[in-house]
Amino acid sequence: MAVIVVANPKGGVGKSTLSTNLAGLYASRGEWVALADLDRQQSAHDWLDIRPAGLPPIESWKIDLEQPQKPPKGLEQIVIDTPAGIHGNRLDIALNLAERVIVPLQPSIFDILATRDFLARLAKEKVVRKGGIKIGIVGMRVDARTKSADQLHRFVEGLGLPVLGYVRDTQNYVQLAAQGLTLWDVTASRVAKDLEQWEPIIAWLDGA
Repeated sequence: MAVIVVANPKGGVGKSTLSTNLAGLYASRGEWVALADLDRQQSAHDWLDIRPAGLPPIESWKIDLEQPQKPPKGLEQIVIDTPAGIHGNRLDIALNLAERVIVPLQPSIFDILATRDFLARLAKEKVVRKGGIKIGIVGMRVDARTKSADQLHRFVEGLGLPVLGYVRDTQNYVQLAAQGLTLWDVTASRVAKDLEQWEPIIAWLDGA
């Protein structure tokens, strides 16, 4: 079983977009996947409620913050969406469960500065330094050919964290989410550019 945590204390960076599409990826492969949501608003679980019947199933897993338990036996993949401003108990629970952490980050100086301390803290965690948790950055709403993308690379190089890939600014994600869908629930030709951008992210997730 693999547990992937999607986290960034900055709001509006695309955590739920990544989380729901990660769950959709694993579901499309026929794997038993659950989506957990540590946000009080439970947006990811609300999204599951509108997901059409007949699509590859994604289960909902509710984490008890007072008495966190291990995931149900038999699950192959777990994706954990986290809230803005995550800290304290919620962050500790997420890191205790995680095998990989993906940090979505928009390449603006404001988002970078808001995320800097969080990334530095993650890099210093004992379990991270010993290789127990792998951390990767995903540039959100960015063109990899721009100066903004270069700025993002320069920032994360100092922390020794890889930029896994980039997710472009497109209405595809907005429109699909509104229907409870992911990139893997529609015809590939409709979202070909987006699927191509996910290839290096998937390669990292599938790597040892």
